[in-house]
Amino acid sequence: VERLLAQVRATVYARASAQDAGYGLETEAAALDGPLVETSLAATQSLEALFKPLSRLRQRLEAVLEDGPDWLDGQARARIESAMLGLAFRTQTLAAWIALLARMGGPSDPDFVDWLAVERAEGREYDIGLHRHWLDPTRPLAEAVIKPAHGLVVTSATLKGAEDWEAAEARAGGAHLDFAPTRFETPSPFDYAANSEVLIVTDIKRGDIAALAEAYGRLIEAAGGGALGLFTAIARLKAVHARIADRLARSGLPLYSQHVDPIDTGTLIDIFRDDPRASLLGTDALRDGVDVPGESLRLVIMETVPWPRPTVLHAARKLAQGGSAYVDRLVRARLAQAFGRLIRTKDDRGAFVLLSAATPSRLLSAFPEGTPVRRVGLEEAVERVSNPPRNGEGDRTAKPGSGEGSRIDAAIGEGPLHHAPYGPPPRRAED
Repeated sequence: VERLLAQVRATVYARASAQDAGYGLETEAAALDGPLVETSLAATQSLEALFKPLSRLRQRLEAVLEDGPDWLDGQARARIESAMLGLAFRTQTLAAWIALLARMGGPSDPDFVDWLAVERAEGREYDIGLHRHWLDPTRPLAEAVIKPAHGLVVTSATLKGAEDWEAAEARAGGAHLDFAPTRFETPSPFDYAANSEVLIVTDIKRGDIAALAEAYGRLIEAAGGGALGLFTAIARLKAVHARIADRLARSGLPLYSQHVDPIDTGTLIDIFRDDPRASLLGTDALRDGVDVPGESLRLVIMETVPWPRPTVLHAARKLAQGGSAYVDRLVRARLAQAFGRLIRTKDDRGAFVLLSAATPSRLLSAFPEGTPVRRVGLEEAVERVSNPPRNGEGDRTAKPGSGEGSRIDAAIGEGPLHHAPYGPPPRRAED
C-alpha cells in the first residue's frame, strides 16, 4: 500500500500543471501508467488478504450467536455483537478500497468519479490518496435513507430557491423514488425590503489584498462590529486578518477568526454571539451553519462570488448535471445561505456586502424577493452601513428572486416589525 501511494504521488506530480501554487493537486484516475496499475494489483491482493479472514471471523461469531451455547449470557452476547459491528465496518471499508483498486487501469464506473490527489497546505504535503465519490450522491441517499423510511420531511429555506420543484426534488433525492413527493411551501414572515439590503461593491480590484483588507476594515468600523466576514480561501482570510486585527482592536472592536485563533468554531461563534461589538471571519462552515439572531450579527461581508473550485469531482458533476446551469445553482445556493445568516428573526436588520464587481445579474435571484440590491462604490457602501436606509430605500437592480427565507416550511404568525438601525450599538458601561 505504501508503494501504491508513492506511485500515486509520482503520477499526480507528473500530470499537475500547477505544482508551484502550494495547494492541493489532483488528476483523474484514467489512462494510468503501468507502474501504478501494477502496484494497484499488488495492493489489492494485500487488502484481500485482510478482508477474507475478517469476513470468516465475523461469520463464525454470527454462528455462535445463532447456536446460543450455555455459556453465552447477556454480557457475552453484547461483546460479540459489538465485535461483529466493528468487523462489519472494517470489511465494508476494505471492500470499498478493493473495488476502487480493481478498476485502476480498466474501464471507469459510470456511477462514480475516481481521482488521485496530493493534499497540500502552503506547500506542505499532509495527505496522499485515491478518492472515489458518487457522481450523483442522492442515489445512495435515496436507497439507504429515504426508501426504508416510513415517512420523511425534507425542509430548507434554500431547497427550492429560484428554481422549479423538479430541481428541488432532484437535489433531495426525489428523482430516485417511485412516487411523487408531496410539496409544501409558505411565504417568509420577514420583511426583507424594509430590513435588509444587498450592496455589491464595484471598485475593489480582484487580487488586491490591500484593498480587500481596507474594505473589510472600513465596513466593520462603520457597522461598529457585529460583522460576519466570509472568505472562499483561507490564505486571503489570514492576509486580511493580519492587516485589520490591530486596527480594529484600537477602535474597541474585537476580531476573531477561523484558522487564526486556536479556538474551535463552536466556541468562536459563542464568543461572537455574546459581544455585539465583535466580528468574526471564516469560511464555508460559517456561511452554512451560523445562527446568531439579534444585534450581534448585523453585517455580512463576502469577499467574492463563491464559485466552486474546478476539481475533478466538480467537473464530472457539471458535465452530468447541466453544465453552467449546474454551477449557477450551486452559487445561488451559497449566496442564499450566506445572506440567510443576516435575518434570523422579525426584529433583525442588516446589510449584505459582496466585494465583487464581477457579480453576474443572473445570480441575484438568490436573494429573497423584494430585497434591495445596489451596485455601489466602497465609499457609498460604508456610508449606507453607517447610516442604513429606512423602509427599503434604494433601487432594486435585480429581478425578484426567491432565495433563503423567501419561503419556509412552517406556518409562522404575523406581527409588527421592529425597525432598529444596524449601525454601531450603544456602548456598554464597561466600554
